[in-house]
Amino acid sequence: MTEDENRATPEETTNEVPKCQTLHESMELLTKHIEQALKELDRNSVSEMLDEILSAKSIFVMGTGRSGLVGKAFATRLMHLGLRVYVVGESTTPALRAGDVVVAISGSGETLSIVDLGRVVKKIGASLIVVTSQPDSTLGRMADKTVRIFGRAKNGKGDYLVQHLLGKYAKLSELAPLGTTFEITTLVFLDAAIAELMVRMGKDSKALEDMHDKLQ
Repeated sequence: MTEDENRATPEETTNEVPKCQTLHESMELLTKHIEQALKELDRNSVSEMLDEILSAKSIFVMGTGRSGLVGKAFATRLMHLGLRVYVVGESTTPALRAGDVVVAISGSGETLSIVDLGRVVKKIGASLIVVTSQPDSTLGRMADKTVRIFGRAKNGKGDYLVQHLLGKYAKLSELAPLGTTFEITTLVFLDAAIAELMVRMGKDSKALEDMHDKLQ
């Protein structure tokens, strides 16, 4: 075979898959997903959630796995706002009492440990706020306030709708595995909730900076 025959044609060259194409498509999916979640967000439910947080004696945040990490990030920002906040499960977390507010994060609303803790919250008489993709779940039904986040829990089956946001049918499990869409969207939502709380409380970024850990 001659050198000319070995040389790739312009058509073959242009058909090469761009570098990091999956990364690009994953970020595109997540961005579109967040946009869709914003459109579907119930502002009244969010406002009621923020009212509860501001009126609480103490705020407790709970979740497991990556949802738990999202919850810890939210708790950190609430602390920066000067609110009394704790993460459920930490050794320094005090007892829950009536008048406190618990924010539970669970995409499916069926996470066994969180459902069990939800029952304890109700028994004590504290207020339970649930952030979930499934308001009709076990956890959602026992909540005093529910905020629905458009997303796919790790055991969810709503792949078609999420894929449709991209106008293509790539495997969701490859672009956003397990509960990624819920977790990322919830992280963005809760950070945006902090911005809203800052306005309601008359705080600015300097106030948050003053509360930042100086020992790091």
